[in-house]
Amino acid sequence: MTAEEKYELITRRLGEVLGGDSLKAILAEGRSPRGYWGIAPTGRPHIGYFVPLTKIADFLRADVEVSLLVRYPFLLFSHVHAFLDNLKAPLELVTHRTKYYKHLLLAVFTSLGIPTSKLRFVEGSSYQLTKEYNMDNYRLCATVSEHDAKKAGAEVVKQVDSPLLSGLLYPGLQALDEQYLDVDFQFGGIDQRKIFTFAELYLPRLGYAKRAHLMNEMVPGLAGGKMSSSDPNSKIDFLDAPEVVRKKLKLAFCEEGNIKENGVLSFVEAVLIPISQLRLDYNKGDSLLVSGSGDHKPFIADDAPEGTVFSIERDIKFGGSTHYSSFDALKADFAAKVLHPKDLKSAVANGIINLLEPIRKSFEENEDWQKIEKLAYPDPNANPEKKKKKEKVYHPPPPGKGKNANTALGTGSPTDPKEVIHAEAKLTGQETS
Repeated sequence: MTAEEKYELITRRLGEVLGGDSLKAILAEGRSPRGYWGIAPTGRPHIGYFVPLTKIADFLRADVEVSLLVRYPFLLFSHVHAFLDNLKAPLELVTHRTKYYKHLLLAVFTSLGIPTSKLRFVEGSSYQLTKEYNMDNYRLCATVSEHDAKKAGAEVVKQVDSPLLSGLLYPGLQALDEQYLDVDFQFGGIDQRKIFTFAELYLPRLGYAKRAHLMNEMVPGLAGGKMSSSDPNSKIDFLDAPEVVRKKLKLAFCEEGNIKENGVLSFVEAVLIPISQLRLDYNKGDSLLVSGSGDHKPFIADDAPEGTVFSIERDIKFGGSTHYSSFDALKADFAAKVLHPKDLKSAVANGIINLLEPIRKSFEENEDWQKIEKLAYPDPNANPEKKKKKEKVYHPPPPGKGKNANTALGTGSPTDPKEVIHAEAKLTGQETS
């Protein structure tokens, strides 16, 4: 594979590339580029992760050395990133979730037949608590303005009414990861663009090289908007059963003719067609791929013509199957209402079930992974704590106060001072005739 072919493979289907010339120069030298993708083990991972993982598959095929940085490890109370992201996950769960992500990501790559010899997992705490890293953090703090730090984290750090100082530190720490991982580029979603440009601005001010940044588009959730781990209606989990997948796809937002904020349609573009092409390449003898745990059948019908990358299979009485050689052709049919949402959802559900089957099988055959899953994402209803009723403590009112004060004094009117004196004298035995 030539340097030009590798660059095309590295950058294809990306939303944006910053600093592409530096990657071209590295490839021209004959050196393998080094890149990294940061993982945030907070919520349970969903199939939206197929988008970056499919792209990382391209990196590995182009001979890129890829580091998967677990950006959220911790050491006591001094991990660096997860604790800073507004305490999204309790610290005692982070270690278990880190292990869960490792099992899952390796299962995904194995299912796709992606060689992992140039893939390495790095826990941030291996360098984030060193003297050198912390000194560089202090140097950044003495250089970065509050405005720039807040702006950089606006799309990634959770925004709250009373923000913590940690949110201002986050972009700088992520920028320093590039230097301490010794990479040539960082990969992430388009939502991290402001952090990437922050790194390009401030790392050279510390005397470090400016890296390239590669960004994939964000796939909308099933309900529209961003696919989020915190919204069960917007996502499908990697371990969801087939019936759950079909139910969620049935309820997914997919308005006829609407090609905007359509998570079902976007998933075809970002995941199903790239993986279908990957399987076509394998079946043609691509030497960079290996036999995976998946079936390697592309998402096309058996009678599909040459050049097809995705098929919508239908019974002949409903018009028969439709075959597409590109996503643009499929999108055009959907926009013109030639392709019905029900048929699209059915094809996407079948594709997702096919992708998840070997991953679910790996999970069911791995007792260690199963134990970690329970520790990483414990059932909140497993041991419900009984709420104790708050005991009422009686605090008597001061003398002469309260609703029964008049009765206790034997008066008819609390505003008559003579009656009050008379009553007090009677109670103390000092009454006179």
